[in-house]
Amino acid sequence: MKSEKLILGLAIGAAAGALLGILFAPDKGSETRRKMSEKGNDYAEGLKEKFNQFVDSVKEKSESFMDETENFYEDVTGQAKEKASHTSDKGRANTNI
Repeated sequence: MKSEKLILGLAIGAAAGALLGILFAPDKGSETRRKMSEKGNDYAEGLKEKFNQFVDSVKEKSESFMDETENFYEDVTGQAKEKASHTSDKGRANTNI
């Protein structure tokens, strides 16, 4: 119950502050709206840039992981073939005795 009252009080205070800020703003309403729009666009651009950086980072890490996985697969496959060949050669050597 106390936390609900606190949250409600904070919301009312924030709304009142925003309303008073707009009412006592030195600029005309159209100028204030333009500034708010520009600020919103700036934030949107920044968010797009951060998102694109995140996507690029994920792509880079994914490609790196795929390269490492491919190298690991090639190493393991090569080692398995080598051991199979070595085992096969031992088997042939034992039959020649």
